[in-house]
Amino acid sequence: MGTAEQTLDEILQLAAVYFKLPREKLSADDDFFKTLGIDSLQTLDLLTKLENHFHVELPDYELQGVSDFRTLAGKIQVRL
Repeated sequence: MGTAEQTLDEILQLAAVYFKLPREKLSADDDFFKTLGIDSLQTLDLLTKLENHFHVELPDYELQGVSDFRTLAGKIQVRL
């Protein structure tokens, strides 16, 4: 298990690759809906990819209201 910062960095890297953006355009406190310009379906797809990458399951109720990368990393980190 890595640190919270390592988890956050991996999330940002995966999001950048998946949405074909330069990694430096993404920061920890970005709202991923606004920064990535994605809708809820694309968000679910990203979450599925993150669950597979980290080998965790993120229950929907834990993700309600989560819209920034740092909070998402925290939710993943507690499941590692």
